[in-house]
Amino acid sequence: MRTRAITAVTAVLALGILVGLNEVGQWMAHVIPVPGNVIGLLLLLGLLGTRALRLEWLEPTAGLFNRHLAFFFIPVAVGLLGYGALIRSDGWALLAGLVVAIATGIVVVGGLSQHLARHLARGRKP
Repeated sequence: MRTRAITAVTAVLALGILVGLNEVGQWMAHVIPVPGNVIGLLLLLGLLGTRALRLEWLEPTAGLFNRHLAFFFIPVAVGLLGYGALIRSDGWALLAGLVVAIATGIVVVGGLSQHLARHLARGRKP
């Protein structure tokens, strides 16, 4: 019983941290011309990288979000229903842009991971 309460409190605190970082990012977006959620993710990355924030503190909430990730795309899918005419007229251009963006992401991440793997295999730091 006590373990469940501690887990629940940890999950609520982790959610507060994530929402807080997002809000700080939204506030900073008024000054920096970058989307607030991107700034919030960069802040999270910085805090995790400097170990000011521990990954174990965020895992219960992050795991919950990952398990239910598809649920968050429902509003986007419903919103796309209003753009049927645009998708019919320019759908191929949109699809081509998506394919190029996805392929670019895969190539860049794959190349970086291979580069890091080679350096780690040689016993050097990246």
